[in-house]
Amino acid sequence: MTATPDTTIREIVATDFRTAAVFQRFGLDFCCNGCRTLEQGCREAGANASALLRELETVMTAPAGAAPRFGSWDVHTLIDYIVANHHAYVREALPVLLRHSAKVAEVHGEGHPELVHIARLIQRVADEMTEHMAKEEQVLFPFIAQMAEAEGRGTPLPVAPFGTVENPIRMMEHEHRFVGDAMAEIRSLTDGYTPPPDACPTYRVCFQELEAFEADLHAHVHLENNILFPKALSVEIGARS
Repeated sequence: MTATPDTTIREIVATDFRTAAVFQRFGLDFCCNGCRTLEQGCREAGANASALLRELETVMTAPAGAAPRFGSWDVHTLIDYIVANHHAYVREALPVLLRHSAKVAEVHGEGHPELVHIARLIQRVADEMTEHMAKEEQVLFPFIAQMAEAEGRGTPLPVAPFGTVENPIRMMEHEHRFVGDAMAEIRSLTDGYTPPPDACPTYRVCFQELEAFEADLHAHVHLENNILFPKALSVEIGARS
């Protein structure tokens, strides 16, 4: 595809995930707010649209190599990948983040009071993500898989206990936005995860862990908001027509 000012960020990243790095460099949110057009995103971020388009063209015309084409994956493969890679990562990373952020806040909080707030934000993120992933794995993802199976067989879709699959999807997107906003606030409070000169090793490691967690969150939310959920909505809309 060719990116234009009217193309949505979601479409661009869904077509070629390598463009996510370009959007990050220009300060555009490609996961929670991917429904915006490139022009809207640039205007809100104060980014140069022409420069962004040039970089996107360079990336998208380069040989793809081994970069996954997530948009071409079927629903079952996407779900398995999200759970095995991103959900598993979150469950492994959160206990360490909670422990380190609490320790750093306790030791350095007097001199850096923002650390106390960061520790509270991490606890809120942990609580939200734990419940969020359980709802996806136990309710939404199995239902989306059932929808895809019914479509493949040419049989009626299963009856949604929540009226339409759009309802839980919108709830999941709202929760994604909450966690994304919390991580954006942490990034701002830490000056882009830059430790101060008096930071101890645990302090520095904690910031590295936070940065890695946010990067994984962006990829995680992108796969759901921009690829899996639109596929599910498309199946339901197709069944109605």
